[in-house]
Amino acid sequence: MRRNRIIWLLLLLLQPQLSETLFPSPEDGWQIYSSAQAPDGKCICTVVAPARSTCTRDPRSKQLRQLMEKVQNISQSMEVLDLRTYRDLQYVRNTESLMKVLDAKLKQATASQKNLNTKTFQDLKEKMDELLPLIPVLDQYKSDVGMIIQLKEEVRNLSGVLLAIQEEMGAYDYEELQHRVLVLEQKLHSCMQKLGCGQLTGVSNPITVRASGSRFGSWMTDTLAPSTDNRVWYMDGYCKVKRVLEYRSLNDFIKGQNFVQHFLPHPWAGTGHVVYNGSLYYNKYQSNIIVKYHFRSRSVLVQRNLNNAGYNNTFPYSWGGFSDIDFMVDENGLWAVYTTNQNAGNIVISKLDPQTLEIIQSWDTGYPKRSAGESFMICGTLYVTNSHLAGAKIYFAYNTNTSTYEYTDIPFHNQYSHISMLDYNPRERVLYTWNNGHQVLYNVTLFHVIKTSGEL
Repeated sequence: MRRNRIIWLLLLLLQPQLSETLFPSPEDGWQIYSSAQAPDGKCICTVVAPARSTCTRDPRSKQLRQLMEKVQNISQSMEVLDLRTYRDLQYVRNTESLMKVLDAKLKQATASQKNLNTKTFQDLKEKMDELLPLIPVLDQYKSDVGMIIQLKEEVRNLSGVLLAIQEEMGAYDYEELQHRVLVLEQKLHSCMQKLGCGQLTGVSNPITVRASGSRFGSWMTDTLAPSTDNRVWYMDGYCKVKRVLEYRSLNDFIKGQNFVQHFLPHPWAGTGHVVYNGSLYYNKYQSNIIVKYHFRSRSVLVQRNLNNAGYNNTFPYSWGGFSDIDFMVDENGLWAVYTTNQNAGNIVISKLDPQTLEIIQSWDTGYPKRSAGESFMICGTLYVTNSHLAGAKIYFAYNTNTSTYEYTDIPFHNQYSHISMLDYNPRERVLYTWNNGHQVLYNVTLFHVIKTSGEL
């Protein structure tokens, strides 16, 4: 019990250094890549949100990490010691009955020495031989006593180092520093929320969150959930599958624990699903029927045909996989990307009513869907990659606000060489990707127009 209390206290002290970084990036601070003033008085700048980091450059963090390694080593040694002690204790208990028998025979031999004979001595010798293995066990106990003394000394040294660090830090302990960082992050994120929509200008290096599942699949969070809701949904495969896994948090998803299963009434097609305001939007297998499935009630709230939309690998992305219909969510709401025979296989963007799944408005982009690797929406603009393989880049952009398009040249690192899902999350402002059995994130750089009137 004392050992567990010591380790727990050490872990509490080390916790700020062990917290997970959700979306790491090479830069530690908020970046403004360019800044200028427009003729109408607006401030125009490019802003990149930072990774969450807590005193990562503090030299004391290295000391704390070393202490953590020592704590882990002590814990492992104690576990080994505990296991060995338990095993040896069981052996001693098993030999207890033999010792009682031997003691009785010795007493009997002492009381009646006249009856001693060769057979009696042989029985005593056999019983003594059975007790011989007890000698190394007792020797091990002596060795373990020495280990316990050594562990006690190491714990005493660790306590001294922790006290020294605490004195060095003075009034600014890690809890206070953590609080200050959180307050600053809240102010910065509040500022970000006041930024208008922006144009994509860059994509970060990939951040691999987990390696799991088959080559194809999708994973996501609810883009309209409150900030306290960090559940992750996981859908492995691209057809004939009904099972959806719901993880309680990103950390649980990384560890593969604490999840519940949902079994859909109809199997899905493709990987273009989204979770939006508590419901899953997906394409029903072997049809152009789009479905809204509510997780809490475990029921289909609405389903309807997406008029004239191709399905069953009629107009998929270049990688195939029944990716004819692709749902997306951005700052403006719910979208469906697909194509029809009437549009000659070119990508169609449709704004959907999330309650009824009715089409509000559609745009013909003129870009052939079979030439696209994947696509995603940011601020009403569809960005299209020219491939799903290594060397891909964001090649085409269609702006639904102006009904215009442009060819772009935005590279991104396709680390695992086969992307089968690529979606933007407006709540977190990152790209979610399924890449050859790896779940990956990308930060994005947006060019924002910031109004200077009023306080940000």
